[in-house]
Amino acid sequence: MSHRITGPSNYYVRKLIRNLWKTKIKIWRQISKKLSGPRQNKIKANLYRINQKTKSDDVILIPGKVLGIGELDHKLTIACLEYSQSAKKKVESSGSRLMSIEDLLLQNPNGNGIKIFY
Repeated sequence: MSHRITGPSNYYVRKLIRNLWKTKIKIWRQISKKLSGPRQNKIKANLYRINQKTKSDDVILIPGKVLGIGELDHKLTIACLEYSQSAKKKVESSGSRLMSIEDLLLQNPNGNGIKIFY
């Protein structure tokens, strides 16, 4: 008996994975592969780590969840799959933007200038 590959059960995530793969652009295919993996391997990024590893006006993509531990001291554009309410408040109070991966795909279909945050 063989094992069946299931992937994410969330309809939104499945649709996003399909749309990212269909673009046939390297950066979006990398994100598609990362999102289709097990839930244990999803990225959980705290704001203090994001703050340490980025510069002002960066566009970063997090294939996972943004958590609210820490502060941001510069403006960023953050695209992520999920975020906590405390992270949303802190990001917006720092003057940064928080958006979904789908919105970033529509805004920047070629993936130019995007940094993937692992």
